[in-house]
Amino acid sequence: MKFRKLLSLKQWSGILRSTWRYVVSSQVAMADKLLFTIPVLLYWVLPDLMPLLPIDDIGVTMLLMGWFVSRMERKYPGLQAQKVNV
Repeated sequence: MKFRKLLSLKQWSGILRSTWRYVVSSQVAMADKLLFTIPVLLYWVLPDLMPLLPIDDIGVTMLLMGWFVSRMERKYPGLQAQKVNV
């Protein structure tokens, strides 16, 4: 991800929506969902380098979200075209 995209609010809102779409989709295998959710939950629950400051937790979660979305877009290209209308 380029630095300019890394700071883009539009980019991150798209990643957040895509992450949620893949996590709640019945077409994505449970193992793929757990590959994202378990490390994120463990990182948030276990003690970390900066206690009581969630900034590093949020940063790691955002990086994992970017990785998860790019992986799911390659693995499930049909879901990428579907949009969730709220």
